[in-house]
Amino acid sequence: MGAAIVSNGFGASACPESGRTSTPTPAPTRLRLTRRGRVVFTTLGSLPLVVWALVAVLGSGGAAADAGAELGARTFEYVTVHQGDSLWAIAESIAPQGDPRVVIDEIIRLNGLDGAVVEPGQRLALPVVP
Repeated sequence: MGAAIVSNGFGASACPESGRTSTPTPAPTRLRLTRRGRVVFTTLGSLPLVVWALVAVLGSGGAAADAGAELGARTFEYVTVHQGDSLWAIAESIAPQGDPRVVIDEIIRLNGLDGAVVEPGQRLALPVVP
């Protein structure tokens, strides 16, 4: 008759012929990260920094809007350019005692114009001069 030894690999195993008990010693394990593992850990580590940066950038829009309200919002008048109108004539009409060149620069900046040429039918935002 034969004997079979069955072991599940855990705990002590008994050898029926010798009567000895042996405990297997666990092999030391070493943690190795693959390239994908390093990418995952780097991403998880940088995630709080990215979230903080987004909150700081997106949260500052409200502060900028509040700062504009504290300084006093500028109001604009709108005018439609007619045949024969020029920026010089428009600037003189809204600020007769001021320097028209300063007003023209402001109109160009406000409307995002490439130059001082305007077309009939074009609608322009004009700064309100006190």
